[in-house]
Amino acid sequence: MASTEGIVPITRAFLASYYDTYQFPPLSNDVARLSAEIRSFTADLLRHSPAAQGEERLLVSELESEPPHKVDENMWKNREHMEEILFLLEKSHWPQTLRKQSSPDDAELATVIDRLHQKFQTSLKTLETFQAKNSERVFNTVMTYIPQDFRGRLIRLQRERSERNKQAEVEALVSSGATIRERYALLWNQQMERRRLLAQLGSATGVYKTLVKYLVGVPQVLLDFIRQINDDDGPMEEQRQRYGPPLYSLTTMALLIRLFISLSWGRFETRKLSKQELAVFEEAVDVYTTEFVRFITFISEVFANSPFFIPAEVAGALQGRNNDDYQETSVPAGKIHEVSLAVDAINSYIAWDFSLVQGKINLDIGFSVEYTNPSGQKSLILPYRRFESDQGNFCTCEVGNYKLIWDNSYSSFFKKVLRYKVDCIPPVTEPVEPATEVEE
Repeated sequence: MASTEGIVPITRAFLASYYDTYQFPPLSNDVARLSAEIRSFTADLLRHSPAAQGEERLLVSELESEPPHKVDENMWKNREHMEEILFLLEKSHWPQTLRKQSSPDDAELATVIDRLHQKFQTSLKTLETFQAKNSERVFNTVMTYIPQDFRGRLIRLQRERSERNKQAEVEALVSSGATIRERYALLWNQQMERRRLLAQLGSATGVYKTLVKYLVGVPQVLLDFIRQINDDDGPMEEQRQRYGPPLYSLTTMALLIRLFISLSWGRFETRKLSKQELAVFEEAVDVYTTEFVRFITFISEVFANSPFFIPAEVAGALQGRNNDDYQETSVPAGKIHEVSLAVDAINSYIAWDFSLVQGKINLDIGFSVEYTNPSGQKSLILPYRRFESDQGNFCTCEVGNYKLIWDNSYSSFFKKVLRYKVDCIPPVTEPVEPATEVEE
């Protein structure tokens, strides 16, 4: 477990100074120019034939709105647009006339489409890799500061279970014949759920309410970080202000390209692409994919080097946390001290952390764990051993009574001052939330 002594979570002011060293070179002027030209082409197509109900109408409506404010939501939007564009560029989804390639112009367009399809595939793969690596980096950084015992394992198990459930939810949706748009709506809701779980870990609520209560040794600085990192006016807002505008432009450009292809395919039998439209379309895809990959490459370096914690003196203050929930008792010579825990659910965790208050002579004490089932039958879970201190845990396989025993019966003269904390942590399960509840 990494030390957080003398550090505090990153602040927006600190990120502002950090981002000063990472100035994103402006997007090519071709982004604005080509976006304007594609927008003009879509307007011509809509004058030729108004947007049909369904996907076309949805895309037109989306174009009339501002791009999302959050950086990661824009990433998901670009990913959705790329997948939708790849879908449209697949030969099976070309207009029937184009699939026949009955004219030299159609053959030329087919060749161009194949090349642009490859460009989008490469850009999509770059984005998927970036998102996966960034997600792992954040989680692994958080876990660096979590004690590497049952607490860390519980959090990892919770994450793994949650991700399996999310993947199963996506697969079920796809199997039901859902559209790409519907799949990405679910993926974004799942991303917001990850944020909620992260905030719950920081504020000891929801799924982590019982767990965080027992996170002895987890620094408050970490819990503060994961609770406030995505606040509307928190550290990530500085990131949105700095790097949002170029990303917003790319999100809009991707939407324009997607709308242009969709409208063109829907009207292809009566209105084929002109030479100028094809040239601009081809250049727009080249510029978008090149600039988007450049942005992702840049932001990957920014994220990889961005600190999560900074020295307290840099931020101005260090807030401490008193998480001392230990009890202290004296175990006389020849006596024992017992703590009984009633376990109502299997897969609960029995956890302990204890030490002896030492004087001039180093002392130890016997320790064991005993289980009594509901019918009164006893069995030894942890054999007797002598310790000066110990921290441990195990996952229960049966309900019943678990007794932790500190044994000083072997001592004829010395009492032992025992400082300890024990508890039974219920199984970590995800709360069932209303399907309509979406946190923005």
